[in-house]
Amino acid sequence: MSDDTKERYINPYTDFGFKKLFEQAEIARFSPEERRGYEDSVKAYRDINNAINMAKKEAKAEANIETARKMKSKGFSVEDIAEVTGLNIADIEEL
Repeated sequence: MSDDTKERYINPYTDFGFKKLFEQAEIARFSPEERRGYEDSVKAYRDINNAINMAKKEAKAEANIETARKMKSKGFSVEDIAEVTGLNIADIEEL
């Protein structure tokens, strides 16, 4: 983005969405090659973001299972374990 383009933007704290409109207008002026590159980069960003979010969810699920195992070995009730970990009772009973 060039300096003269940046100067057209209104203060981001008071622009009420105009900055986003300017960005969309700028994207609309892309050549077909630039648009493909932009769309590819957006897709790559979303794919990476989704992969990170999925990994976080899987790590949390593993941590919940490990917590449930420890609680079960300490004699906690299945209902209490389910409440703390968010796991369902049938899964806890199988541990």
